[in-house]
Parts: sequence; C-alpha cells; structure tokens
Amino acid sequence: MDIIECYRLLELTSAASLEDIKSSYRRLARRLHPDVNPNNTKAHDHFIRITEAYKVLGKIAAARPVSPAVRPTPQHSSIPDIKISVKTAAPAAQVPQNPTHPQPDSAAPFPQDLSFADQKLKLETYRQLEDLIKRRSLPRAIAIIEALQARLPNDPEIRQWQAIIYQRWGRQLIEDRKLTQARAYLKKALKTDPHNKSLWTEIEGDFRRIEAIRP
Repeated sequence: MDIIECYRLLELTSAASLEDIKSSYRRLARRLHPDVNPNNTKAHDHFIRITEAYKVLGKIAAARPVSPAVRPTPQHSSIPDIKISVKTAAPAAQVPQNPTHPQPDSAAPFPQDLSFADQKLKLETYRQLEDLIKRRSLPRAIAIIEALQARLPNDPEIRQWQAIIYQRWGRQLIEDRKLTQARAYLKKALKTDPHNKSLWTEIEGDFRRIEAIRP
C-alpha cells in the first residue's frame, strides 16, 4: 500500500508519531469494525484497509522516530489522488527499451537519519508540495522537489515524492496532448524510483494511454 494512501486512510500527515498512528487506528477501528457493522460491506473493506495502513505506518514510525520538537499536531492530509510507495529508493536503473512493459526490481536500501534542520526542512517542503499539487502547479513542485533532492540526495522518501510528481506532470502533459514531453517525464519518474512496483504499474497504464492517443 502506498504511504500517502496510508496516511490518508488514518487521517494523518507524515509527521505523525507512533502514538498518533495507534490512536487514530483505534478510533477508526471502533467505528468500522465488522462487529459494529455486520451487514456493511463497505465498512468492512474500509476496516481491512485501515488495518493494513496501520501495519505499514507502524513499522515506519518505529524505525524512523521524529523529534517532538519538529512534530506538529496531526492534521488531515490534503494531497488529492497522489500515491507514493512505501518502498525506499535505490540507485537509478536504466529505463527498459520497451517502457510499456517495465519490469521493476525488488531491492531497496535502508533509509538515512536526518538532522533536526533537515527534518524541519523536509516537513516544511512536504506541506508546500501538498499545496502546489492541490493547485496543479506541477512545474513549481518539480523545481522545489529537485532542489530538496539535491540537498538530501540519499533520502528515499524524497526520491519517491520526486518520482510521483514527475508522473503527475507526465499525466498532465498527456491531457494536453504533449505526448513526447509526457513520455520523457514518465521515464524520469521510473528512473528516479525504479523499485516502486506500484509506480511501474501505474506508468505502464500511462504509456498505454499515450499509445492509444497516437494516430
């Protein structure tokens, strides 16, 4: 399950601590548990999804605790329809010759530790990206994420954000019928986060859209 989707399901931001995650899960589980909704399939499916999200975020929070000095009160995430994989980044791989049928790799390294200043910068940038994506100001979002990646080149989460923003801009270019540029940004997304299986699957669909549009 994608990390942003996990935060959205538990109604949290990426600044949430392990205790925040547990508290939100307990609150939602009490409302959505099958025993409380015996004939509600939708509630049951939602319960399964929040349980999966809880397991994913619990592992992340336990492995990467954030200093209370920079952790704000949890808020609802406002990123619309953006998915960033939980998997960590790895050295860039070559984009396959036939990108319509990419084959992702499964290897991934451990995340790095960040200083207080870098944690704060990362959180502030994340919030700025939320706003830019919401307003569909994707070229500006690309400029910001590339600057952050240049400062923290080994941070896996930043590479994930960068890849998905490239993908979102590629999709916008498809809508604008700028297919050559769209293909270039989709390839950049794959090269930036080559071990994100969900991303590969989605971009495979994007390439099919391009081929369907071509005369």
